[in-house]
Amino acid sequence: QVQLVESGGGLVQPGGSLRLSCAASGNIFRINAMGWYRPAPGKQRDLVAVIFTSGSTNTADPVKGRFTISRDNAKNTVYLQMNSLKPEDTAVYYCYAFGRFERPIGGPYREVWGQGTLVTVPS
Repeated sequence: QVQLVESGGGLVQPGGSLRLSCAASGNIFRINAMGWYRPAPGKQRDLVAVIFTSGSTNTADPVKGRFTISRDNAKNTVYLQMNSLKPEDTAVYYCYAFGRFERPIGGPYREVWGQGTLVTVPS
């Protein structure tokens, strides 16, 4: 069993900042990537940002320059620093992990999702 626990969401005024955290725990063999998604028109979830074990990142264009993803590999925790927030950033943000979750042998690669944390930026 693997769990992703998100925190840090809330209500913030336009132009403000929030920091989301997501900690993975449980039967973790190796996490290759962690990231954040949010709903988008026509999609169940759209990528916000992802970070790989190597440290390389991929950030969606709508948030590039405003959001920064980082990761503490030792703690299996990913962070999303959100600055200059806009009303269109209002969404439930879902934490995501991709890896192998069956110690000690590893098991197949699969995805794990958190329950989501709500970020509200009023207009």
